[in-house]
Amino acid sequence: MERIPELYKYKHISFDLWLTLIKSNPEFKNRRNLLFKEYFNIDKPIDVVAAAIRKFDILTNSINEKAGKNFDTFEIYYLILDHLGIDIAFFDRTHLGEFYTLTEDLLMQYKPVLLHDYIPSLFEKLHSEGITMNILSNTAFIKGSALRKVIAHHGLDRYFSFQLYSDETGFSKPAPQMYQLAYDEIRKIGNIEKSQVLHVGDNKVSDYNGALAFGFNAYLLINTPINEPHLQPA
Repeated sequence: MERIPELYKYKHISFDLWLTLIKSNPEFKNRRNLLFKEYFNIDKPIDVVAAAIRKFDILTNSINEKAGKNFDTFEIYYLILDHLGIDIAFFDRTHLGEFYTLTEDLLMQYKPVLLHDYIPSLFEKLHSEGITMNILSNTAFIKGSALRKVIAHHGLDRYFSFQLYSDETGFSKPAPQMYQLAYDEIRKIGNIEKSQVLHVGDNKVSDYNGALAFGFNAYLLINTPINEPHLQPA
């Protein structure tokens, strides 16, 4: 594997998760959408249900980026149900919790896949060089507790000093509070300055601009593998 000086000159590397390290199993979303329709007894075509789920996935993510907070998964469910004409009074948090459990079971049946098959060997190389790493990820429909299981399934958990997810912190990238929480953990590892930290992600607003504004260095992934030198450095 090609040695990339831009990666190896840092003491610590922070990674986004979705579309940086993993992507959805294409079968999962189709089955999740059908489960949503059937569980909540929605009398609309599946394409309408899928479009509503997609709409509020994008909308709440955009709001999270602007407000710096984190929409609770159940709040997103309620927004989708209301949009589809379902009276949310019929569904309490027990129902939503049951649906989420079914969704997580489905996720583990159709697990997200690694974005690139060389990622484990890249992490092993970084780890062997003494570079510490973490996950810093916004969440929506899938909680951090489930994503930790996915990371462990791919054998990557041993490379990360810690993992932070927005549903657990209450903040979303690019909020400085999210990056501060990461830096607080990084400082526990050793005497690592902000200038010695690199954050890698695919979202210009939350990963690139957010990291730079906080004082980290940043790599913006633009449909290119993370082991190629034409990533865009700060």
